[in-house]
Amino acid sequence: MTLLPSDLASSRSGHQYRQRIVVSAAEMQAVESRLFDAGMPVAALMEKVAGRIFAWVMARYPQPCPILVVAGPGHNGGDAWVVARELHQQGYSVSVCSPIAKQKDLTAQQSDYAKAMGVSLIAVEQVIDQAPAVIIDGLFGFGLSRPIEGELGQLVSHVNDLTAPVVSIDLPSGIHTDSGAPLGEAVRASHTLCLGLWKRACLQDQALAYLGEVSLIDVDIPVAAIEGVLGQPQLLQTTSEAVAAALPLTRSPTTYKYREGHLLLVCGSEVYMGAALLAALAARASGVGMLTVAIPQALKPLIALQIPDAITVGCPAEAGAIATFPSGFDLNAYSAIACGPGLTQHNKIVPIVLAATPPLLLDADGLNQLAQPEAKTALSQRNGYTILTPHAGEFKRLFPELDQTDRISLAQQAAQDSGSTVLLKGACTVVAAPNGETWLNPQSTPALARGGSGDVLSGLIGGLMAQMAARHEPMENAAWSGVWWHAQAALALAQERTLLGVDAHTLATRLVSQLPSILRAK
Repeated sequence: MTLLPSDLASSRSGHQYRQRIVVSAAEMQAVESRLFDAGMPVAALMEKVAGRIFAWVMARYPQPCPILVVAGPGHNGGDAWVVARELHQQGYSVSVCSPIAKQKDLTAQQSDYAKAMGVSLIAVEQVIDQAPAVIIDGLFGFGLSRPIEGELGQLVSHVNDLTAPVVSIDLPSGIHTDSGAPLGEAVRASHTLCLGLWKRACLQDQALAYLGEVSLIDVDIPVAAIEGVLGQPQLLQTTSEAVAAALPLTRSPTTYKYREGHLLLVCGSEVYMGAALLAALAARASGVGMLTVAIPQALKPLIALQIPDAITVGCPAEAGAIATFPSGFDLNAYSAIACGPGLTQHNKIVPIVLAATPPLLLDADGLNQLAQPEAKTALSQRNGYTILTPHAGEFKRLFPELDQTDRISLAQQAAQDSGSTVLLKGACTVVAAPNGETWLNPQSTPALARGGSGDVLSGLIGGLMAQMAARHEPMENAAWSGVWWHAQAALALAQERTLLGVDAHTLATRLVSQLPSILRAK
């Protein structure tokens, strides 16, 4: 598996290891079953989980205040009852709404004990009249498969109508654990405390409106229990520690430019000349040893002036787009090729690029031509490694036959079908390799909803690919670490300049200066 040499292996028993792993509902159930089969008492795990939730609530809301707890019939509700009991004992005014009479045995025991300790129980219709400072949502956790409707739907609606912040245990009630889709009514949380291991929903675009601020509550699940179910985990969240180990941040004192990779960037047209500049600036920021930019002949002075350290190759053009490469031009002489930013669909060079053997990134109009059957055939016959970087619209054109409901599964299936690593852009970008290995980017910003942001990403990843190829390191590392760097730089700039101030040119020119502070902050 193409993980890092010093990331997972060096922290297998610790918090960093668990911070990366993302699981489905079925996998989480299997991990818990292994714990219980090994002798872990269910009640002991519930007390441990609830104790850490209680500590989080106390740290965030240290002064006793009115708290409304919504407790379901399962163990998520049992966690909620324990938290309610502990808060009550610390002087908080706690009311619990428990709308389902039939409960799991342990949850019923926790409920009985909390009520005996003086915790108040209220009916569903009383929820809307409450004025809590905090709401704790323990109605349903992971594994929900049926829509929340009827009286339960009304309860969720009441919770959403209240103005207090909502803290959801594990997942907001009503969110599908794997796809992140709302099932009927769903709680809109201010904070989600994901328990034990990250659930897939925490990294799905369609769940973001419900999750709020998401934190992992680590409950010290042993590595043996995790790997007994997952083997070597294949669905991973990107972390700063992993990125710091993956990026080419160190070099031999005797290195030279060609040992640090040579990227060929094929880009630009007379209509989209700025795309070529943005991609080239980002490629340069990646630290690649050498950069060659192939552009229409008319654009050569622009790139030569703005990127004087790049080799510029003027190409014959038709309708303002690259028609071919100059005679004798050898695409196989490069460590990696990034093709697509600003090409327009008038270009004729995508089939030529597909026939080359170096690792290849295809973006924008490099991707759009793949929708043609002959181009898809050429892609499937490629000998070299390929990264496809579609946004949602491009993805639908490339893979119209795939179910669009679960972005993680979608990218994984597309990667298998195409034999390429698929980087599906979004608020939680997914990077899926053909062998099933998948990386999820946990943070981004709507500040990136600007023209040119994708060109910056392509140039950055292309430069990293060339360096990975020169070092004989996994190409996937370039994709997911580049996504993280790009997003984190945008987040840092948004803090400095607001969401409106992160234009693509500023982002490209600030990638390098932002990186050290981003890595230190993590």
